[in-house]
Amino acid sequence: MAIKELPDVFRQSLSSADVQILNLPISVLVSSVQKGERDPSDILVAFSKKSLEAHRATNCLTEIMILSAQTWAKECNRNGPLAGVPVSLKDTVGISGWDSTCGISAWVGKPSKTDSTIVKLLRDAGAVPFVKTNIPITLLSFESASDLFGVAKNPHNTAYTPGGSSGGEAALLAYGGARIGIGSDVAGSVRIPAHYSGVYTIKCSTGRMPKMGSATSIPGQEGVPAVYSPMARTLEDLETFWRAIVSMKPWEYEHTCLELPWRPVDLSNKTLRFGVMWDDGVVRPSPACARALKLVVDSVQRAGHTAVPITPPSPYEGLKLAFQLMCADAIKTATAPIRFWESNDPGMRQARLIFGIPHWMRKLYVWWIRYVKRDEIYAGLVEVCYEKSVMEYWPLVAKRETYKKEWFDDVWKGQDLDFVLTVPNSLPAVRHGGMKEGWKACGYTFLFNLLDLSSGVLPVTRVDAALDNLENFQARNAIEEGQYRLYDSVSMAGLPVGVQLVGKRLEEEKVMEGMKLIEQLLLRDGKIYELLAL
Repeated sequence: MAIKELPDVFRQSLSSADVQILNLPISVLVSSVQKGERDPSDILVAFSKKSLEAHRATNCLTEIMILSAQTWAKECNRNGPLAGVPVSLKDTVGISGWDSTCGISAWVGKPSKTDSTIVKLLRDAGAVPFVKTNIPITLLSFESASDLFGVAKNPHNTAYTPGGSSGGEAALLAYGGARIGIGSDVAGSVRIPAHYSGVYTIKCSTGRMPKMGSATSIPGQEGVPAVYSPMARTLEDLETFWRAIVSMKPWEYEHTCLELPWRPVDLSNKTLRFGVMWDDGVVRPSPACARALKLVVDSVQRAGHTAVPITPPSPYEGLKLAFQLMCADAIKTATAPIRFWESNDPGMRQARLIFGIPHWMRKLYVWWIRYVKRDEIYAGLVEVCYEKSVMEYWPLVAKRETYKKEWFDDVWKGQDLDFVLTVPNSLPAVRHGGMKEGWKACGYTFLFNLLDLSSGVLPVTRVDAALDNLENFQARNAIEEGQYRLYDSVSMAGLPVGVQLVGKRLEEEKVMEGMKLIEQLLLRDGKIYELLAL
């Protein structure tokens, strides 16, 4: 609906009472609703005002459900674990009566007939859906833009992207227009926005969160399965949100969910062992991202924990494998609904060109990259990026399982690790259009989708123009060269920089505790990340 059609109360300036609500952790909001001390309608007004303010600044919204949410707030379960809390939803999340377009114009006016499983669960928990958030066309990008919805902007610097594909969600959370939201992740789509925009998330393993009833650009793609996962403005809210969802027993809502209640983890009296992946062998972390990772490593070591460099089974081979599995159809399914006049994401345009190279020409191109340019990394990626037959696809699935076993044996068991620490991406947020170069440099997140590991991202610092200046850089390959064309510590100054904490499969509770520990240690060392002021 049009914003101008909303009642006047939603278009007024924030009151002092609204600001107080916006600053409260969701655990306090829930408690106050359960006790009858606060009305869900008042909470909705505060977050609706702020979300509309966020939209004016960042273009983060796709659907304004506030008018319907007025009724939902009045009717919400006031005894539930999310009683009265407004929750934002990535555009793909199915909600009855509302479109889930994936940014594709041909899907406009085809609203969901029923609520998706996650929305049913959230409603039963007392949450109030109120807005849907911006995404990239096809969903296959670390930016969030389409002709349909326009360009989502980073609230820290609007010349930069908030990430993708859950970029609108991250922009809204960072701005303070919501405290909790739902995104999805198949190659980094909740973790990259958290990193770019300075918010918190844990990408779950498959089977932990409901996924049925929502839209996707590649239905049936299971080579690298997508997962829905919570996102939040603060780590405290992220934990409350996770616990609330799991307490609702998702396995009683959907057959894909494992019967796995929340399992408390106590790390307080344990000396932990962190494996640090400083470089994936494709694109080394920029000075800003390397500094953020070092801040965390130094803090955990000062606290008496062990942090050791690791050389895991080749992340580069994992990247090639993930690309082949997810794009086995040469990205035809995701791009088929795009109309001839409709713009595609700049990264996906480049990817389609590479996947569409004729076989004979690909051989020549690979030969030139490998033997003339002396670039084995890029040559190897181009060599495997073509449409696969079924007979070519099955061995890739088998290879994926072998690769998972190598990681389990060599990294988790072989080095007796509690966690892997690494960067979420080699760069902080990039300027709009940056995915023309950056789409290939997704290995630091895509790897953990391939491995199906629990992976969290938390903000640590901000880009510093002087500390993070790039000096004496020489690219090792074309992917790294293209990525580093986007790096400029002066223009990026002030942008958030996160770190990624990885646990074993289905260890979301342990990753949560690890993130809490890291944040506590950074606070002790005077390195706490400051959220954008409301």
